[in-house]
Amino acid sequence: MALIGTIRKNSWLLIIMIGLGLGGFLIMDMMSAGNPGGGSSSQFVLGKIAGEKIDRGNFERVYSLVYGNSSGDVYSRRNFLWNYFVEEKLVTQESEAIGLGVSNTELIDLEFGPNPSPIIVQRFSNPQAPGQVNREQLNYFKQLIEQGGVKEAIDQGQLSPTFPDYWLHQEKEIRKERLQSKINALVSKAMYVPTWLAEMGFAEQNHFVDFTYAKVPFDEIDNSEISLTDADYSAYLKENAARFKVEEETRKMDYVVFDVLPTAADSAANREFIAGLIEPFRIAENDSNFVLSREGQIAPVYYSKDQLSPVIADTVMAMSIGEVYGPYFEAGAYKAVKVLDHVTMADSADTRHILLSATAPAEFAKAKKTVDSLANLLETGVATFDSLAIKFSQDPGSASTGGVYEGVTPNQFVPQFNEVLFKTGQVGQLYKVRTDFGWHLIEILKRNSNTTTRVQVAYVMENIVPSKDTQAEAYERASAFAGENRTIDEMIAAAADQPDLSVKTTKALLKNDFSVGEMGAGDDSREIVRWAFTASKDEVSPTVYTYKDNVAYFDSKYVIVGLKSIQKAGIPSIENIKEEIEPAVINKKKGELLKQQMESMDMNAVASQYDVPIDTARNATFSQSFVQNLGNEPKVIANAFGLEQGQVSAPIVGESGVFKVMMIKKPVLAAPTNLPQVRQRMASNVRSQVTSNLIQAMKDKAGIEDYRSKFY
Repeated sequence: MALIGTIRKNSWLLIIMIGLGLGGFLIMDMMSAGNPGGGSSSQFVLGKIAGEKIDRGNFERVYSLVYGNSSGDVYSRRNFLWNYFVEEKLVTQESEAIGLGVSNTELIDLEFGPNPSPIIVQRFSNPQAPGQVNREQLNYFKQLIEQGGVKEAIDQGQLSPTFPDYWLHQEKEIRKERLQSKINALVSKAMYVPTWLAEMGFAEQNHFVDFTYAKVPFDEIDNSEISLTDADYSAYLKENAARFKVEEETRKMDYVVFDVLPTAADSAANREFIAGLIEPFRIAENDSNFVLSREGQIAPVYYSKDQLSPVIADTVMAMSIGEVYGPYFEAGAYKAVKVLDHVTMADSADTRHILLSATAPAEFAKAKKTVDSLANLLETGVATFDSLAIKFSQDPGSASTGGVYEGVTPNQFVPQFNEVLFKTGQVGQLYKVRTDFGWHLIEILKRNSNTTTRVQVAYVMENIVPSKDTQAEAYERASAFAGENRTIDEMIAAAADQPDLSVKTTKALLKNDFSVGEMGAGDDSREIVRWAFTASKDEVSPTVYTYKDNVAYFDSKYVIVGLKSIQKAGIPSIENIKEEIEPAVINKKKGELLKQQMESMDMNAVASQYDVPIDTARNATFSQSFVQNLGNEPKVIANAFGLEQGQVSAPIVGESGVFKVMMIKKPVLAAPTNLPQVRQRMASNVRSQVTSNLIQAMKDKAGIEDYRSKFY
């Protein structure tokens, strides 16, 4: 009460306090605006496209819908989804501005009609007929959606609870793809080639000339004779500004890799481990469980001698069923092999079958009933096999020919089919077989009289990998290296003193990149890039980055990185690009010197002075990017076409040397007789670039603000 009384008596204090509070909020808001990745609300903003925010929560929700059950490179998938979000906003904005849309009727047709969206074709493809839609599966979803059966299907466990949201997002993708194709079509149709341009295109493609040339290669002048200054580099950069301009800030890093390699002791331990499995493997009652529990290999495939590894082929073919051989070394691992079966099989067979495709339990049950009915029709003589195959078989490779396959070899078909065809079945009999593709009704027509002995085998193996102790020793060495060398120069000097180490440099990396040098993509690569965009030039990261082997999952590399350079958007600094452009700048200087020396010489004098031949380019056209013998020399071609017959050029500094050119045959160009075709071809070439170039141009003009690197 005393405080309230004081405020009442001194109301000016209240006004000041309110003013200070409002000022604080304004300052916080200004700071948040100046730092888009920071602030209390910016944690929900992943970026802005043409002024519209991309909500991080929505992005994560869509990612979970689309990729929730997927494995693979999370960074590539996230990058793909970001590009979708960007393009969807740009396409939607542009469509609204020019009055384009996709009606509900059109959307339904794109989902279920005769010519579905490419998205539907991709996601509902028929595994037996690549490029075609699985209509049975698609019609199942159509029926559920139209009849309101989605909830019931979810309750019964036939659909994922996320299906409704997934389908709504898919419809959004279809709309975006359709709108984008409409915009592309509008721009493509607007492409026009005027008569003067068509005539120029005709001339560039049909004016054939012959010219002779003498080329003095840049190597004629030794590099030691050339001295470069910053002015030389600056001049070259200025002349080639468009080639080297960077749109985003980049970083380059130097790095040292400590490879983790197995020792002799590690190899001996791996061999001893396999040796200890030989007897248990021999007496195992369930070979499949024994092998799979030890990450071995077993398959219902029968190998001939020439299909086995040469390391064990002779031994295995002489072994008895149940016998085990090992340990033996092959492909970086110690292995043991067990013979499961010996069979003499025909080298080939003729067969025919009817396939009823199935993927879900209900489909398999339905297919089995149909196969039973078809078998009954055949056994009672009511129908013929070929007529039923043509009518019912869903195998696109054989249905039209009565289901016949001739000259089938062992292991060509799936194991269950192979088992009947070459091992258990009898010629002329019918067999009902279930495979991953559905139910088959199979008849063996003929087996080849030539036979081969084959074996079925199983393997257990142990990859020769570094032990935990070996990995720990390598990590300690890498940690000590990082702790003792805190600058790029120190890192380079220390690596030079150790024969097994070398310093390598990454390409220029963007803030959202996730692949670094030879290490490729991954969590540690992404962390390296994130560190680089917070570090100071010449700084070495105190973190030892760990990369695991993709197969055996041991620590295979420990990596130390240092920040080599920082390049802001725009034209690179000479310091950052000097190494990259130095060869070209040297050649430019050499070209200038050779040009001065050759200025007053004719072609024969050039050939004599520099001991080079005089060659001839025949039937060259202005539009050619590559001319036989001459190579890729656009400046030479352009200068040659500026000459009249018999005229000799001044020295031309090309891509690979300095040239003297003489035109020896330049006929008068005939009037074009196929101008409409030329116009059509030129327009088609330009239109073909719209699909990829238009969306990129829209992105370039949109003012995209990308904050992803602050979150991922």
